[in-house]
Amino acid sequence: MGARHPGETGRGKVTGRNSASREAVRIRAHARRGVWRRVLSWLGWNPAARRADAVAARWDLGAAAEATTAGMLEALHRQGWHVRHDRALPGSRANLDHVLISPCGTAVVVLDTKRWHASAQKPTWLVRGRVCCGTDDRHGQVEAVARYAARVQTALGMPGVVVWPLLVVHGSPVAGGELRASVAGWDGPVFVLSPGRLVPRLAAAPRGVRDLGRAAVVARRVDEVLRPYR
Repeated sequence: MGARHPGETGRGKVTGRNSASREAVRIRAHARRGVWRRVLSWLGWNPAARRADAVAARWDLGAAAEATTAGMLEALHRQGWHVRHDRALPGSRANLDHVLISPCGTAVVVLDTKRWHASAQKPTWLVRGRVCCGTDDRHGQVEAVARYAARVQTALGMPGVVVWPLLVVHGSPVAGGELRASVAGWDGPVFVLSPGRLVPRLAAAPRGVRDLGRAAVVARRVDEVLRPYR
């Protein structure tokens, strides 16, 4: 989800609720705080609870998309990648849905999961250089992931380690399976991928030869700097 937002123990396996799911629980509970509100909700006379349930349902859908992405990334974990989920972005209230360290120890991937218009099946494509879902401009979300990657690069402070921003889009079919978007101030493309392209794109991406020792060093630095999101 990215701007506030599958939880894990920190070493690859997803356990428990992710932060989007926890937010859905919080929203529902907040609308029912106090005995009187709970009674009105049970009777169907609490319009605030109905509105909160609609908002919480969207968070639940986002949480399910993040969990799906996390499950897909397990294939990379078995290939020597270090995989983290739901990490706090230093100096920000934002979170990072997924962070990956390549087996060569030279690349860190900041991956954001999106779920766009699953019911309408609007395509995600480039319109005059901007990423759109149908007619809705979503380029700001692409720019946000690039900003997150830049901040992670600075926070890690590891020369020779490149941070890549990526998005995976569930629900909306990505034109050609993959888009390369340009973002002002970011050197290089920001990939916007369909779920089917995610693992093949990452598996083909590591620069240089496998260096599992170096990858472990980078993973430890990631764990120091990017703490689990709370």
